[in-house]
Amino acid sequence: MRPQPPKTLFGQTWIRSLSGLALALILAIPGPARVEDGFAPVTPGRALVFPEDTGAHPDYRTEWWYITGWLTDETGQAHGFQITFFRIGTGIGADNPSRFAPRQLILAHAAIADPRRGRLLHAERAARAVAPLAGAMPGRTRAWIGDWELVLTDEQGGDRYRAWIDAPGIGLDLVLVAPQAPVLNGREGFSQKTPDPLNASHYYSRPQLAVSGQMRIDEQVRPVSGHAWLDHEWSSEIMPPEAQGWDWIGINLHDGGSLMAFQMRRADGRALWTSATLGRGGETPRALAPDQVRFTAGRQWQSPRTGARYPVEWTLAIDGRTLRLVPLMDDQELDGRRSTGVVYWEGAVKVHEGDHEIGRGYLEMTGYWRRPEGL
Repeated sequence: MRPQPPKTLFGQTWIRSLSGLALALILAIPGPARVEDGFAPVTPGRALVFPEDTGAHPDYRTEWWYITGWLTDETGQAHGFQITFFRIGTGIGADNPSRFAPRQLILAHAAIADPRRGRLLHAERAARAVAPLAGAMPGRTRAWIGDWELVLTDEQGGDRYRAWIDAPGIGLDLVLVAPQAPVLNGREGFSQKTPDPLNASHYYSRPQLAVSGQMRIDEQVRPVSGHAWLDHEWSSEIMPPEAQGWDWIGINLHDGGSLMAFQMRRADGRALWTSATLGRGGETPRALAPDQVRFTAGRQWQSPRTGARYPVEWTLAIDGRTLRLVPLMDDQELDGRRSTGVVYWEGAVKVHEGDHEIGRGYLEMTGYWRRPEGL
């Protein structure tokens, strides 16, 4: 029997993170995976099939379901939020018949960007994949750790996700409805990360998710609504040694379109590779070539906790257009050292073209504190 959320919304039931074990296993993973390590390679031409490919892919080393978005409460105050479930194959215990062998890890991050406090409120969990305590199911989205859960439901015959997070200080109980089919990034879902096609993932997005539900900060529960973005990505080899980190955006455009863009970044800040998928309102999204995408860093903010400096404003040249990213607030650094071992900036941003706001979404920046390992 799977874990069920408590009957009372945002009760104090929660499980203790197995952070020490999870972090130790992640750090033991020897860099980029290879085919001979036993993980499946990402290959072009593999057709993505839905809903089957919304589920887990345990033959690959790393996978995540990543939801970001903007929520507005009944007072009109806007908040950003993030919910991410990670599945990581450790390469350990493949020949161990015990169901407790740490072959797969499940990690999760949750965060709310609270402008009233001017900082990010976040929580994290980590556990071995052992049913019914934690896992990620093949065939259809369901990832969970204890009573934290993300599931793709069959309600009303549509693509409806249910997300539940209950942690000290924050909670989210959200329904997210997809108005359109998944958007395939790269070449039909084969998303190249560097000039070498061996560095790639299978990758699709669900933009323009309509969100409704409840949000808790401390003990105050508020009804919320808004729009969100879901990314689902799996791979066995993403980051090459010459990459320091990446910068990524997922933007819901106000005309109903969407924009995903990223750059894999060298240690000196130069782009190793860029990619984007752009869909204008009413048009089929299309992949852009690397020379159609350019990230230029702008104003920086320094974290008072880690000392890392992040470019919190950016200018993007996208398919002949010039866009500007402006954060909801500067302090949106997420310290994930107790689960993934990674510190990164994960924040709500507005997108401007000239004097007009044309969209809202999220910006993720890694590798400014340290190079992310194990993901």
